[in-house]
Amino acid sequence: MPSSASSFVETAQGAGPDTIPTCPVPALLDKTVARTPDAWALDFMGRRHTYRQLGDLITRAAQGLQTLGVTAGDRVGLCLPNTPYFPIFYFAALKLGAVIVNYNPLYVERELEFQIKDSGTSVMITVDLAMIQGKLAKVAAGAGLRKIVVCPFAAALPPGKSLLFSLFKRGDVGRWRGDALHVGYFELISDRTAPTLPKVDPGDVAVIQYTGGTTGQPKGATLTHANLTANCAQVIHHVGEIETGQRIIGVLPLFHVFALTYVLNYGVAIGAELVLLPRFELATTLKTIRSRKVTNFPAVPTIYSAINNTPAKLRGDLSSLQYCISGGAPLPVEVKAKFEQLTGCTVVEGYGLSETSPVVSTNPLHGPGKAGSVGVLMVGTTVEIRDTEDPQRVLAPGEKGELCIRGPQVMCGYWNRPKETEEVFVDGALRTGDVGYMDADGFLFLVDRKKDLILAGGYNVYPRVIEEAIYQHPAIRDVTVIGVPDKYRGEAPKAFVTLKDGQTATPEEIKTFLAEHLNKIEMPREIEIRDELPRTMIGKLSKKELVAEEAAKRSAAAA
Repeated sequence: MPSSASSFVETAQGAGPDTIPTCPVPALLDKTVARTPDAWALDFMGRRHTYRQLGDLITRAAQGLQTLGVTAGDRVGLCLPNTPYFPIFYFAALKLGAVIVNYNPLYVERELEFQIKDSGTSVMITVDLAMIQGKLAKVAAGAGLRKIVVCPFAAALPPGKSLLFSLFKRGDVGRWRGDALHVGYFELISDRTAPTLPKVDPGDVAVIQYTGGTTGQPKGATLTHANLTANCAQVIHHVGEIETGQRIIGVLPLFHVFALTYVLNYGVAIGAELVLLPRFELATTLKTIRSRKVTNFPAVPTIYSAINNTPAKLRGDLSSLQYCISGGAPLPVEVKAKFEQLTGCTVVEGYGLSETSPVVSTNPLHGPGKAGSVGVLMVGTTVEIRDTEDPQRVLAPGEKGELCIRGPQVMCGYWNRPKETEEVFVDGALRTGDVGYMDADGFLFLVDRKKDLILAGGYNVYPRVIEEAIYQHPAIRDVTVIGVPDKYRGEAPKAFVTLKDGQTATPEEIKTFLAEHLNKIEMPREIEIRDELPRTMIGKLSKKELVAEEAAKRSAAAA
C-alpha cells in the first residue's frame, strides 16, 4: 500500500502487471487532502469546496452516521443526483467500513423496494426533492429501511441560486420532518466529535453495484476497496503524465460505475476539481465546460452526438478539453470523428462492466487507436477468448468468442448469489457474455452484445422488466420487447403486443399505464399492436423475426 501522500499516483503511473497499488478507497481522499488541502475539490453550480473543506464535511458526516448506529459491514444507500452530498457520504460511509449501495433516483418504487431488500440497505441518503424522497418514504417500512438522511438541495447551491430555488421550487420539496424515520443533513453533521474509525482492509467489500446482466433480474456486483482502487490506478497508468489543474465535469451520474471510477475515484486521487451537474442538460453542460475551462469530459456517445448537432454559435469554444472518454455504449465512428473535428480533443472509447469496476480496456489517449475497437487492456488485465458453446475451450488469437476477463478490478462475486457467482466464472475468469476478438496488436473488438440487452444512452435496459410491466395491463395477451436503433440514445426499447379477445387499448393508453411501472429510460419508444407474435417451434415467443423485420425496414428506408 502506498505510504506517502503522492505515492499512489506515482506508483500507479509506473505500475506493472504485478505492481498495481491498492488501498482503502478513503485513502485516495486522505492523501489528496494532505497533499493539496487548499486546492479546489468540488464545484456545484458555482458553489465550490476545497479539499480541506470536503475532508471536514466527510469527517462530520462519518460521525453522524456512526451516531445513527452505522458500523462496518452495514449497507448505506446513496439515492442521489450529482451533488456534493454524493462524495461526502460515499467517503464517510466507507471510512466507517460500511458498504455503499448505489441507487438510481429515477427508479420507481418497485425497483427501490427490491434493491433495498436484496442488499439489506438499512440507511439511505437522499435529497429533499419530493420526486425522490417521497418514493423512498413510501417503501421504507416494507423494505426495512431504518433511517433516511435527507439533504437539502437548495443548501448545496450558491446563495443566489439557493434563494431562487427556495422561492420558485418550493413545490418540488418533499414533506418529511417530524417522524422517527427521517433525519436532516445539518442535524446529522452538527456533532464535530471525531468518529472512531475501524481498520478497513483493501479486501473488504466497498460497493454493491447492481446490474441485471442478461436476465433482467438485478444482481449486486460486490466490488472491494482493492477492486476499485486497482481500477483507479489502472486508469492513472493509462492516462500517463497528468498535468496539474485538471477539472473533470461530472454530468454522468455518480451512481453509475463508469462515473464512480473515472469522475469520483480517479478525480479525487489525482487532486482534480470535480465540476458536478445534477443532470445532463445540453446548454448548461456547454456553458459549464466553457466557463470552468473543463479539461476532462467523460460521457456516453449520445452526449457527444448532441454536442455535434448543436449550432456552432451555441456550442462555443470547447478548446479547454484535453481528454474525452466514451463508455456505456458503442461509440459510432462518425460521432467520434465529428466531435474531434469540432473540438480538437481526442475521444477514446473504452469497454467495461459493473463486474470489473468497470474499466477493462480503452483506446490510447496518446498515440493511434483503431476505429471500431474498444482499445487495449488495462495494465494487469488479461482476456481469454473462449468458445461460446464450450467455455472450457480457449480459442486462438483472432478467433471470435466470449470475452472472459482476469484482473485486479474483477469483482469477488454477486451479493448473496452463490449460484450466479459460480456460473459467471470459468476457471477463475469472468464471463462477460460479450462476443469479440483480439487482433495481433492487442486491440480488443466487440462483435456482439449480451443477448437481448438494450443499451439506451449508456444505461442497461432489460426487455424482461418492460415485458413484465406491460403484462400487468389487463388488455395485454402477449408482449415481446426488442432494442431498435435510436439516433439520440443509440438504442431504444420497442414493444410488440397482442391484445386479449374482446379487449381494446391504444399505444398511448398503454404508455400512460406504464408511467407508474417503468422509469423514463425503460419506457418503450414505440408500441406496436399486432394480431400475432412470432413463436418458436415449442411455442415460446421469439424475438429474432422481429429483429430481422426492423433491420429490413431500416435497409429499405436507406435504399
